[in-house]
Amino acid sequence: MTGKPDLGRYGVFGHFTQFQQLSPDELKSIEALGYGAIWGGGSPPAELDWVEPLLAATETLTVATGIVNIWSAAAGPVAESFHRIDTAHPGRFLLGIGVGHPEALAEYRKPLDALGAYLDELDTHGVPKDRRVIAALGPRVLELSAQRSAGAHPYLTTPEHTAWAREILGPSAFLAPEHKAVLTTDADVARTAGRKTLDIYLNLKNYVSNWKRLGFTDADVAKPGSDALVDAVVAYGTAEQIAQRLQQHLAAGADHVPVQVLTGRDTLVSALTELAGPLGLRA
Repeated sequence: MTGKPDLGRYGVFGHFTQFQQLSPDELKSIEALGYGAIWGGGSPPAELDWVEPLLAATETLTVATGIVNIWSAAAGPVAESFHRIDTAHPGRFLLGIGVGHPEALAEYRKPLDALGAYLDELDTHGVPKDRRVIAALGPRVLELSAQRSAGAHPYLTTPEHTAWAREILGPSAFLAPEHKAVLTTDADVARTAGRKTLDIYLNLKNYVSNWKRLGFTDADVAKPGSDALVDAVVAYGTAEQIAQRLQQHLAAGADHVPVQVLTGRDTLVSALTELAGPLGLRA
């Protein structure tokens, strides 16, 4: 893998334990539908031993971390895991890292300083720049993403943020914004699901600051989140309407959009199947 990672237009985002629960046949189905990558969130531990079974069950799918938390997973062991995975499945693993949340960590320090030191260690351990991405929302971390990695993996953002991020990153950096989706035409049902997911993030300064940067008000970001905020970060409606929303990220400059379908594990593949056609994938 050189230059921008080539993951196709769309991937699938979820907690890494969700993907651990999928059968090999379900993983093959996701790959056959045309989704290019699985993004495992939830700050997985440095061993990353959940990655190999996903890669072994598939042939072309990339597995990415979205993200490894630099506070809970030391760079040395993460680098060892990267090389182990890459040796077994060359070119099919993308390491996403991020600083997590200041509210959760007593020893949290300036994100740029912490990220810079972590990236220095990854360099020392031979993790290539173009095989890693950084969770980035604000301008300085976006700039760092372009300088020290393949690019950025923003979370809980909008197409407007994607356009702004692309301006900062420049044309050559990789940009993969996550976006949530609920397959329902009932706005109340969709917003209830969205608010359940957003609840913890409304307490976190980095997300709240980013939403306000995008023009949302104090009232919008106060719990439980305004309809305008929820509708901006959670796509819902028919499969065609959701696809139109996700395509706005591509039009704004994204290279790849990891879709987090807010559904149970048992209905994930069927939901992804319903979305695949409108997204222009193999249905």
